[in-house]
Amino acid sequence: MKLRVKVDYKTYSALKEVEKEYREVLEEAINYGLSNKTTSFTRIKAGVYKTEREKHKDLPSHYIYTACEDASERLDSFEKLKKRGRSYTEKPSVRRVTIHLDDHLWKFSLDTISISTKRSRVFISPTFPKIFWRYYNKGWLIASEARFRLMKGNVVEFYVIFKKDVKPYEPKGFIPVDLNENSVSVLVDGKPMLLETNTKKITLGYEYRRKAITTGKSTKDREVRRKLKRLRERDKKVDIRRKLAKLIVKEAFESRSVIVLEDLPRRTPEHMIKDVKDKQLRLRIYRAAFSSMKNAIIEKAREFGVPVVLVNPSHTSTVCPVHGTKIVYQLDGGDAPRVGVCEKGKEKWHRDVVALYNLKKRAGDVSPVPLGSKESHDPPIRWLRAKYLHSIMNEHKMIEMKV
Repeated sequence: MKLRVKVDYKTYSALKEVEKEYREVLEEAINYGLSNKTTSFTRIKAGVYKTEREKHKDLPSHYIYTACEDASERLDSFEKLKKRGRSYTEKPSVRRVTIHLDDHLWKFSLDTISISTKRSRVFISPTFPKIFWRYYNKGWLIASEARFRLMKGNVVEFYVIFKKDVKPYEPKGFIPVDLNENSVSVLVDGKPMLLETNTKKITLGYEYRRKAITTGKSTKDREVRRKLKRLRERDKKVDIRRKLAKLIVKEAFESRSVIVLEDLPRRTPEHMIKDVKDKQLRLRIYRAAFSSMKNAIIEKAREFGVPVVLVNPSHTSTVCPVHGTKIVYQLDGGDAPRVGVCEKGKEKWHRDVVALYNLKKRAGDVSPVPLGSKESHDPPIRWLRAKYLHSIMNEHKMIEMKV
């Protein structure tokens, strides 16, 4: 949780001294890790501690420990980006510094937060927002580690971490989730359901508005920049992802189920649009943000302690889960026909329904799979709403959520 506190000049100056020396230790630790080809916190600390302790005698020694921990995290992240071809520099660059604190460097109370500096401790009195009290009063505990960084105007941005002792999670079932461009299908208690997200309309709507604003004009124009800045496509999509993640994870938590997701490869949109020639379809697929949707669900699941299983996504919608044979989809005028027929059993399968049963099967569920429906409108479509899946499934009247 992020807290912003405006402090007096004396307190800010003391923290500024810490930040300056912490940055120096951090840069030396990163250089040591690069030159010795290691990302290990233990090895970096062993290599730089003695030298840095002599250089910074007045700095509390635990800042050197946390700086080495910070360097280890940065190097590990940089190595991952480098393997994916996403690094644009030869080594990690230290631009912003967020100072890591352990239980020796800070003390928390509801009245004040004390932080160790070079000469003494400084005291900060934050104003806690409502969300802090919501977690604090529900039994969440303050973790022993924290972080802070300095901002302009004598403002300290403090990051408090909550933790909670969770009882062992004993799964009783599976909730498979299939991610699509304009919808998300979910299987709850054997009932498939399609949640409309309207991502397609949002993407195309904002693209048309973007073209109308920039056609015949320079993007450096002040008025054009102002209009583009007011577009909030990303905010709307983030809102949808968060509501969707909360809805699915809460249902899994209440039913003590495991969430099953496709293990999407890196750069999923780039692989999907490789053979697509339609410019509009390429745009829609690229901005659907499948990985972001998956990561939002995983992040929310971690918050609730719900386990997530990632399975192989290949051919989940083209193989019959009963007979293991190919499903032949009948042309219906769309880009991807939704209803197909099993070559062996001749039963009908909806594309999103068969994907759910295949995901569930690959996660280890051996319960019998029902035959495909005889109707082409299976599964029922519901609008994405921020409430429990069971309450949505029991509704007879569908109400669109305006997003």
